[in-house]
Amino acid sequence: MAFLYRRSMNLKTVTFLLVSMSFLALCLFLLQEPRSQQEEKGKNSTDVPMANTQPLALKSGTPCVANASVNSVANFEQLPARIQDFLLYRHCRQFPLLWDAPSKCVGRHAVFLLLAVKSSPENYERRELIRRTWGQERSYRGQQVRRLFLLGTPEPQVAARAPQLAELVGLEAREHGDVLQWAFVDTFLNLTLKHVHLLDWLAARCPRVRFLLSCDDDVFVHTTNVLSFLEAQSPDGHLFTGQLMRGSVPIRDSWSKYFVPPQLFPGEVYPAYCSGGGFLLSSHTVQVLRTAANHTPLFPIDDAYVGMCLEQAHLEPSSHEGIRVYGVQLPGAQKPSFDPCLYRELLVVHRFAPYEMLLMWKALHSPTLSCKTASVPKPLLV
Repeated sequence: MAFLYRRSMNLKTVTFLLVSMSFLALCLFLLQEPRSQQEEKGKNSTDVPMANTQPLALKSGTPCVANASVNSVANFEQLPARIQDFLLYRHCRQFPLLWDAPSKCVGRHAVFLLLAVKSSPENYERRELIRRTWGQERSYRGQQVRRLFLLGTPEPQVAARAPQLAELVGLEAREHGDVLQWAFVDTFLNLTLKHVHLLDWLAARCPRVRFLLSCDDDVFVHTTNVLSFLEAQSPDGHLFTGQLMRGSVPIRDSWSKYFVPPQLFPGEVYPAYCSGGGFLLSSHTVQVLRTAANHTPLFPIDDAYVGMCLEQAHLEPSSHEGIRVYGVQLPGAQKPSFDPCLYRELLVVHRFAPYEMLLMWKALHSPTLSCKTASVPKPLLV
């Protein structure tokens, strides 16, 4: 009986060990399965990019320090504090990524159009509406469209909400994989940094993209019309088009957010550029602009800076009547028109509240929309 008891105990022990080992193996398999599925998805899928699941750690090294020599600039102490700060750190051009989207352009087929939207951490509602409307990542007539939001870190004015905003941006980045965030403060004067960092990111992560739309997060984009226009263009030729700004002069009033003192730009007229609300570029122009930007000092007005880079590269911007940075306004009207029939042939229109964006998207895609021959008024000449 003792032998049988000992044997039964051995059988129970062996059985317990086998069950435990099986359970452990199952746990390991379940833990590894999402990762293997993601890896397989990254290899085979050309439609849905993976989200980055963790923020990138800040790169170690010596932080960029103020350039004390600018104190010798004429009347430096009389300049507004924001301009002094810009001059002190103007040489700082490389900031680490906090959130990346490394799989955005992964796939057998090149991305045809990348929507690069300048946003701020607190503008969550705008980003969500864009994701639901004109910024949907999908294939239009076989052409792959992808989306990115370009962010800095919260401004000092919202410092109390900075931890919550950082958590919010992290949630978006993990869920959608469409956030690029750099470790510089998201201010108006730092918009230029978004352009130069995006150019570097494209060279590293998305060198085969054919066209780029650079825009603000308060624009409405008729994506199908944009694609129709781009399908007739060559990604290997020069394309830089939007609402052309020719003959624009620097604002010398220190109270204006567009203020540029002679110490920063002694000239009387900016080089020709397209308004930063929205413009389209070809792959060729993106590459040429990146080279030119490396030889062009940073400037506090981002669209004028891009014009300087174009001039450095001996390229000209062009005008497109379908890109309206000042909205659509009928002659004699006090406010911009919201008639969808006036928007059905346009590409990009600036200054849309989130609810207006949704309403316009629904109206333009409504099967009951009926338009007579409505002519879109000519854009304001600048």
